[in-house]
Amino acid sequence: MAVPRSRLLELMKVQCRIFSTTYNPEGVRTGNKILRQRLRGPALASYYPRRVVTLKDLAAAFPDLEFYDEDEEDRLESIQVYVWFASVAACQDIHANLCRQCQIERKRCTQEEEERRR
Repeated sequence: MAVPRSRLLELMKVQCRIFSTTYNPEGVRTGNKILRQRLRGPALASYYPRRVVTLKDLAAAFPDLEFYDEDEEDRLESIQVYVWFASVAACQDIHANLCRQCQIERKRCTQEEEERRR
């Protein structure tokens, strides 16, 4: 003797109400299993050590004092060098393009002169 589907669904509803679970008769993936888990954020945050005071923090706390951050100076210097090389490369590209245009123009001029001579 088979139990009707409606009766089974009613049983599932009551069961879900009793055990505080989500009623999902179609079995659609809802992510409830993941959402019920404990949050991992606090455990991960407590694993890593607290941040130490940096020179940037000290400079912000004491604006009247002057601090020298060697790492920051190296970073800024490398950026300046990169910008300088990029600008030189851009100038070389422009110069090369102009030279190519000049060569094309010279070639065209010499071809026109040869045609005139004929």
